[in-house]
Amino acid sequence: MNENLIASGKKIIQTYQSTPSAQLEPFMRNVSGISNNVIQIYSYTGKPILSGQEFPLQVNPEIIESVLSGSIARDLNIGNGRQMLIGLPFEDKGDPYALFITIEASAFERMFINTLRTVLIIVLFIGSLLILVAARYIVKPLLRLTNATKNMARGNFDIQLRTTRKDEIGQLTASFNEMAIELSKLDRMRQEFVTNVSHEIQTPLTSISGFTKALKSKKMSEESRLHYLTIIEEESERLSRLSQNLLQLSHLQYEDHHINLSTFRLDEQLRKVVIALETQWSSKEIELELQLEEMVVQADEDQLNQVWINLLSNSIKFTPDNGTIHIKAVISGHLTIVSIADNGIGVPEEERLDIFKPFHKADKSRDGSIKGNGLGLSIVKQIIDIHHGDIEVSEQSGGGTIFTVQLPLSYAEHK
Repeated sequence: MNENLIASGKKIIQTYQSTPSAQLEPFMRNVSGISNNVIQIYSYTGKPILSGQEFPLQVNPEIIESVLSGSIARDLNIGNGRQMLIGLPFEDKGDPYALFITIEASAFERMFINTLRTVLIIVLFIGSLLILVAARYIVKPLLRLTNATKNMARGNFDIQLRTTRKDEIGQLTASFNEMAIELSKLDRMRQEFVTNVSHEIQTPLTSISGFTKALKSKKMSEESRLHYLTIIEEESERLSRLSQNLLQLSHLQYEDHHINLSTFRLDEQLRKVVIALETQWSSKEIELELQLEEMVVQADEDQLNQVWINLLSNSIKFTPDNGTIHIKAVISGHLTIVSIADNGIGVPEEERLDIFKPFHKADKSRDGSIKGNGLGLSIVKQIIDIHHGDIEVSEQSGGGTIFTVQLPLSYAEHK
């Protein structure tokens, strides 16, 4: 656009130089305003030659002086809604002059610009209002989530945030509520765990302390003294078993728990466990029935040995004298299925989902002489989970309990 205006300016200069002096000013005033152009010519004295314009140009004297000196001015803002695009120097009769050409907006253009400005202001106002509304719509639930998170950090997990939203914030709120529920369950489990550990430790310690004081302060027969010492020994062993089970359970729950894989005969392992626990089942005159297929598995032999010891010991514990325990092991596809069934007192259906939790005892209302710390089945569950297996507990048709364990024949295939 500058080059076009320079060309137009040069034509105006030629016209100016060839127009008689008497007709010069009226002609130039007529030229000014054509195609929205406004022109002005300054003499070598810095005075404007064209007068009587509706909107006279107000050019900085320094710019006029620069153009009169021979420089070309470009893109100079002169205000009044105009943009001075060029200032051209020329000579007439040996005297320097300066021609300035600007673009003057037409009435339609001015109306359009004013309308556009109004629309932009309205859009800005409405946009700002919408931003405030949207910010409140988005920020408010985020603030609620932030406050709820702070409360949760202080240990308050019983928090539920209501929402009907289906967007990302609604999904975030729903996820937060699910997290709060799970953390609340974990916190209750933690509290129950601490309570149970304290109880399991305090009971034998109380017995040990009481009988120790009795041995120190009382005169008693050798038989009574040996009886007290036997109780102290049993309670000490109980504490030791509790400590070992807690350490084993903690070790099994560690994410990077190491598996010592080996290949061995599972049916032979079950027979060895039955022999190792012979004193327990034979003292109650329990009849053991074995139905074992020959099978080779790849697993952690020591850990699976612990599984069968805990399950069989549990069945022996709750099977009455002269009862029966049936152990069956079969292969089904890529799985080995081991079931240990007894005709004992059974497990109530409402407790079957909880018996694998630490310190849970399904015999709270049963024979108090049956001892245990409620960790054996938790250890069993952890070991089976590590081997990508499954364990279920059910009831026999004639009474009693069946523990069914499913394990892959090869641990590596299911890793």
